[in-house]
Amino acid sequence: MKTSAANAEWLARSTGAVWHPCTQMKQHETLPLLPIARARGVWLYDYEGRRYLDAVSSWWVNLFGHANPRINAALHEQLDTLEHVMLAGCTHAPVVELSERLSALTGGRLGHCFYGSDGASAVEIALKMSFHYWRNCGRTAKTGFVSLTGSYHGETLGALAVTDVALFKDTYAPLLRQSAQVTSPDWRLAAPGESARDVAVRCAQALETHLEQHHNETAALIVEPLVQGATGMAMYDAGYLRLARGLCDRYAVHLIADEIMIGFGRSGSFFAHEQAGITPDFLCLSKGITGGYLPLAAVMSTDNVYDAFYDDAMARGFLHSHSYTGNPLACRAALATLDIFAADNVIETNRAKSAAITESARAIAQHPRVRHFRNTGMIWAFEADTTDTGFARKYHQAALARGVLLRPIGNTVYFMPPYVIDAEEISFLTAGALAALDVCLT
Repeated sequence: MKTSAANAEWLARSTGAVWHPCTQMKQHETLPLLPIARARGVWLYDYEGRRYLDAVSSWWVNLFGHANPRINAALHEQLDTLEHVMLAGCTHAPVVELSERLSALTGGRLGHCFYGSDGASAVEIALKMSFHYWRNCGRTAKTGFVSLTGSYHGETLGALAVTDVALFKDTYAPLLRQSAQVTSPDWRLAAPGESARDVAVRCAQALETHLEQHHNETAALIVEPLVQGATGMAMYDAGYLRLARGLCDRYAVHLIADEIMIGFGRSGSFFAHEQAGITPDFLCLSKGITGGYLPLAAVMSTDNVYDAFYDDAMARGFLHSHSYTGNPLACRAALATLDIFAADNVIETNRAKSAAITESARAIAQHPRVRHFRNTGMIWAFEADTTDTGFARKYHQAALARGVLLRPIGNTVYFMPPYVIDAEEISFLTAGALAALDVCLT
């Protein structure tokens, strides 16, 4: 894709001054960055006015489109009232209202919200809370954590310790606390004749074996409910969550649900764990919580967890903070996002839209070089049958040339568009994705 003069200045300045995340900067000598001047709805626009369909919701955060007028209006109003105040010793209406509404969405079962800035910080908070809970309860041996093979929970040191993606973890392994991994219920790993449910049961048995042997030193099991994102959108049966919840109860181990990616309707229900009919001990939220506008994370926990910290002694309190905890602007964006869910019947609308996208992608699913085409809620994924180690980069470029922003994970291509995508935009997305596939696999 040619770089225009209007874009060239920003490309040069960005590669010189900005160190981009999850990026080998040297690659941008030959693969230009995509300079974005503005955005609206599902579309991103460069400085020449060319548009690109944001098929990955800007790293899975944007729910209701860019420059959403209702979220914009809420933020303008909040700016005129209160932009920030520290949450240590102070409080404010947006954080109280948001906490109450999030609690209500769990039926009050997760009644306490602790705020952070991003997904990795939410995981850090949940891990520390679990560890500190057991310490406050006098069970000081319970310091270990268990996660699934192929799991991804963030890139700060605590979150990275329970992540099982070599690309992110191997370099920093000497800095990390050891954790244990148990077999993922990813249905792509089914043995001949096994159903997705059978895989879930088999993997829960492996979890049971581990907890039976190690529960005395295990604080928590952390899982990405229903879909493991960065491992290649691994999807699994909700029965695994039900079995895991029962095992955690039996062996006195916390269950942490990392719904940073999958929460806020992405799974087909508001929270993914609802599909298993369970409640975790900790629920980690971020990404879509503000509709893609501002950094915010929340960790929700039960009365039982909260009560273990409620004491006269400061050392028994939860000792974690950051300067922008519970920022009023971010909380107001989150409240506006919840308002849209309430007013627009989003979950039901998404179910119909999900079926429409699956139908539109039929030619992709039937492509002779596509494997494991799959869908959960508003997420689609498939593997390209190729041994080309440069596939992800080539596919990204081929899709961009057709006006679609996609970011494959290895040979896994996925769609995670904003919920406001319409029928014409759906056709544009699937046609562009199919055309890029044909270019890269011929």
